[in-house]
Order: sequence, then structure tokens, then C-alpha cells
Amino acid sequence: MALALQGLTAHYLATSTVPLGATSRALVHAAAGGVGQLLTQIARQRGAEVFATVSTEEKAAVAFQAGAHHVILYTQTDFATEVERLAGSRALDVVYDSVGKDTFEKGLALLRPRGTMVLFGQSSGPVAPVDPQVLSRGGSLFLTRPTLADYLRGPGEFRQRFNDLVTWWTQGNLKVNVARKFPLTEAGVAQSFLESRGALGKIVLIADKSL
Repeated sequence: MALALQGLTAHYLATSTVPLGATSRALVHAAAGGVGQLLTQIARQRGAEVFATVSTEEKAAVAFQAGAHHVILYTQTDFATEVERLAGSRALDVVYDSVGKDTFEKGLALLRPRGTMVLFGQSSGPVAPVDPQVLSRGGSLFLTRPTLADYLRGPGEFRQRFNDLVTWWTQGNLKVNVARKFPLTEAGVAQSFLESRGALGKIVLIADKSL
């Protein structure tokens, strides 16, 4: 099911790592990707104000459709400067960063005192070692590097998260955007398409029905 893995990731990020609510302000990097779209939808559903970054106009439209309030093309403007302009005097509560090296330091600077940096990927490369004093100087910031396995501790937690996703999807409150479908025999082609960064959503491999 296209919803499962990325949906579970988006669920724990928005409901457990940093439980979002009506007063939350969140930045979602790579908001037009599979996790990004789902995370944006769940964040919006929980009442958060969502700032999103994308690389192209086409991806910006996808992020807006997912519910982002503000979409920033980081290829055209410095995302940190633009977030500061849009956010005004009230800084962000959380940054959801799946990019890593290229965005991490600027993201930290956008957080309010006791805000949280959620680093859950590194598509641009790993983040350099962090001096804990950086978190202190930023206002007693929190930094976490979560993984899905630690948020599925036992069948009960898995069922609760998965049931939420299915309920939201059934009710039309959560949409899964499948970018392309490939037969399993073309897994290499699918990988190349993924690496091209042209995917606007989930890539699905379909098993050969003759097997």
C-alpha cells in the first residue's frame, strides 16, 4: 500500500516527535516529496501553520495542494531569509529537515527558544558534528534524529498509527499522490527516476502478476 511507510513516518513526526497543534508553526523541507506531502497534510489537519520549501514552480503547486500556507522556492531565494520575512516576530516551533547538510544550520536559526529541530534525513549529505553549545546559544533548542522503528514499539503503536492513516484516507482528509508506477522488473528504472528528483509523490513498484 502506497500509504504505509511514508505515511507512518509523517504520522509519528507530526503527532509524537513534536505533537503539532493549532498554535504550532512548522517548516517542512522537500514538501513536494512523498513524506513531505503527507507531513504537510497531517500538520495542516492538526491546525499548524506550515512553511514549505521546494525546488520548482511545479513542486510549489503540489505543496500548496497539500495544504502549505507558505511555499518557498529555495532555488530562487534564500529559504531562511524568506521564512524570517513571512514569520515576522514569531519564530518557528519546529523544523522538519530531511535534507541535512545544506539546510541544517539555517534551520536551527529559525527556531524559537526551546524549539525543536527534527532531522529525519540527509538527502544533501550528513550534518557535521554539532557542538551542544550551539543549542544553548539558540535558546535551549532541542535536536532529535528519529527513526520509524523507535516509533513503532509493539503492535499496539503500529495499529494506532496505521488506523489513523486509513481513517483519514477513507474520509478524504489524507491523499496519497502516486507519481509513477513501475513493474518490479524495472526497479532500476524506478531508482533512476527517483534520483532524477522529478518525482512529485510516491513511486510504486508493482509485482509481476504472472509470478
